[in-house]
Amino acid sequence: MKRIVVLGGGESGVGAAVLAKVKDFDVFLSDSTAIKDEYKETLTKYSIPFEEGGHSYDKILNADEVIKSPGIPETVPLVQEIYSRNIPVISEIEFAGRYDSAKKICITGSNGKTTTTSLIYYLLKNAGLNVGLGGNIGKSYAMQVATEQHDIYVLELSSFQLDGMYDFKADIAVLLNITPDHLDRYGYVMQNYVNAKFRITRNMSKDDCFIFCADDDITMGKLNKIVLQAKKLPFSQEQKLDEGAWVDGDRMHVSVDGDKYDMMLDELSIKGKHNVYNSMAAAIAGKVMKIANKSIRESLMSFEGVEHRMEKVLSIGGVLYINDSKATNVNSTWYALESVKTPIVLILGGKDKGNDYTPIYDLVKEKVKCIVCLGVDNKKIHDCFDSMVPVYETLSAEECVKKCASLAVEGDTVLLSPCCASFDLFKSYEDRGRQFKEAVRKL
Repeated sequence: MKRIVVLGGGESGVGAAVLAKVKDFDVFLSDSTAIKDEYKETLTKYSIPFEEGGHSYDKILNADEVIKSPGIPETVPLVQEIYSRNIPVISEIEFAGRYDSAKKICITGSNGKTTTTSLIYYLLKNAGLNVGLGGNIGKSYAMQVATEQHDIYVLELSSFQLDGMYDFKADIAVLLNITPDHLDRYGYVMQNYVNAKFRITRNMSKDDCFIFCADDDITMGKLNKIVLQAKKLPFSQEQKLDEGAWVDGDRMHVSVDGDKYDMMLDELSIKGKHNVYNSMAAAIAGKVMKIANKSIRESLMSFEGVEHRMEKVLSIGGVLYINDSKATNVNSTWYALESVKTPIVLILGGKDKGNDYTPIYDLVKEKVKCIVCLGVDNKKIHDCFDSMVPVYETLSAEECVKKCASLAVEGDTVLLSPCCASFDLFKSYEDRGRQFKEAVRKL
């Protein structure tokens, strides 16, 4: 019996372990930290042996194949030891794809992927299709393949998940944009990160579709260097296209195989230039899936956005509080700053992933009154912004929100858009966002 070892006992790892068990493998799961009770219950229910709080090398290094959770870096000693023994290491997505014949729409990009994935899922579900949502969002893809039956999956894929994919194939791949992110995981070499993103096009055939942003220089530079059999469907706000999606004045146009659709930009439920891109990508996917124009329009007009992404929390004393905790890189924060039209009290900070803050300098000078840091080590933020605006230090969501409230006046926006990962003070960007919202409600 083939032995599968799963590293990581979160949503992804537990789903992979259950699928391996259902497919009659000898399965073992190992996590260096504590596993949540709900996941332990699932492992116990399926009689899957596991360990937490450390790794037993003897139980791991006898694996025929290792499924590694995306959050575990390639550089940790255990993973290096696994590689040195030539044991294949794959992702949950790669593993689940072996047992899934459903159509797969896969979305990646440095920014906007959760919004676009959620929007495409919403669009297909509204059209009455039997569709599952997974990958870097929602329920584990592997768990759904093991326990549910969907005709289509909409999968958000991070670069870390793409790194562990080899034979997996998307039927429709969406690449929204590529800007510097996670460079700490890619040896601070941008090309390594670009290559990871383009793995989404692996194994695609002439019957598949690749949806991409024609305004993104890095995407276009790489696109010209690879042989891609899939049908290319670009989207753009800067040029008129023959096929794909483009903006002409205040209207969005979509055309796929002669099937056309258009709508006014101000009808889109999610606002801002970046969300026009996200909506165009989703509309193209809808056309490829032969969704009726009426249904596409209804979905694009009624979609409510994603928690922790430009989420309006409350307006208190004429000050609007916005939770954009999902902005864990500079480009995301650029989009947030670009879309706010009032003076801003900006919350930055957390675990820096090798950030270059220069792209937001002009917007900070133009729109930001002051910066409130929410992180342990804020030296880099001080170095970059002290000469532009006052910069303050805080060490908890509650302290931060109180400080912002004392600095903001009627007509201002307090914007949590941190540019950084959350792991210095919080469990995750979701935890950071929820603590922020809770602190705002306590004001």
